[in-house]
Amino acid sequence: MSSNPRILIVRLTAIGDVLHGLPVLCALRDHLPGAELAWIVEGRASSLLEGHPALDRLIAVPRHWLKSLRTVRQVRREVRRFAPDVTIDVQGLMRSAVAAWLSGAKRRIGFGCEKGRELSPWLNNELVRSTAPHIIDANLELLRPLGIEEPEVRFDLPETEADRQSCGEIFDRLGQSGPFALFNVGAGWPSKLWRPERFAVVARHLGRRWGLPTIVVWAGVEERAAATAVVTQSDSCAVMAPETSLRELAALCRQATLFVGSDTGPLHLAAAVGTPCVGLYGPMPAERNGPYGPQHIALQKATYQGGRHGRRKAPQTLMDAISIEDVCGACDEILDRVDLSRVRESALPSGSLVNGR
Repeated sequence: MSSNPRILIVRLTAIGDVLHGLPVLCALRDHLPGAELAWIVEGRASSLLEGHPALDRLIAVPRHWLKSLRTVRQVRREVRRFAPDVTIDVQGLMRSAVAAWLSGAKRRIGFGCEKGRELSPWLNNELVRSTAPHIIDANLELLRPLGIEEPEVRFDLPETEADRQSCGEIFDRLGQSGPFALFNVGAGWPSKLWRPERFAVVARHLGRRWGLPTIVVWAGVEERAAATAVVTQSDSCAVMAPETSLRELAALCRQATLFVGSDTGPLHLAAAVGTPCVGLYGPMPAERNGPYGPQHIALQKATYQGGRHGRRKAPQTLMDAISIEDVCGACDEILDRVDLSRVRESALPSGSLVNGR
């Protein structure tokens, strides 16, 4: 391989999984500074990659592109135009492996273990057997064929002045100027949801013990209803954010003192920008998908044995096993490390942002 290879990362969806792939991008830039790096991605997650300092080219494609021959041909033209020497299939599914194969790359690196699902082990031609328990470390093992071993884990998510301005406008609307907790009450699967009335009790705890208000974020009609329930039952300890873009959510996460939510994109977004997180885990194993790093706490009281389809429909008892006391205790543990008085002293007037980390 040349010292300036063209490398295509393939991680199409979803938001949290794209974030889990960012350390691969950063490690490639660190170890192969002359490489030209591209990423192919579907849907909303592309906005998080725009302007990333390690990325040379972003190839954004529509969702369900594999179902249309016309769109497949368009995707093929796009990836062939980049003409990669190497592809790295971080997703390990048929459609991601097809995208890599369509590129014409001679070296197509992918998972050769259980993480390489469907037809991906047959379409990729350099297979890596992952042994790491956490998905971020497993993704980084895909770099071994390129001579990259145990790189530093970084995300380097970009933030623009427009992102900061939008966040300031949200603070103006909410009348918020000091430190705050950020709650996300939604999840991609019903089996990952923690009950809104429990979030409300945690918000009351943070308000009464720590003087810390809570901002509740949401996306879509169902999550808005759950967020409203949290705010209504919080005894004025929580307020509801307006609907946010992913970039605006990232800006809010950067300023939060603490983030609480289940295993879904916003949690991993908060972890990626360095905000201490309390992650709530039921159907997915926390040791695999937990927020990455020692500053976070992942709570899991019951586990599920079975395949991915079964996990989507796992019983509510898995999440209900996480008690209110468990979450309040984890929040207290994190806040014990934070000097809130110094955070408050540095708080700026309403409409400006406070660094709560």
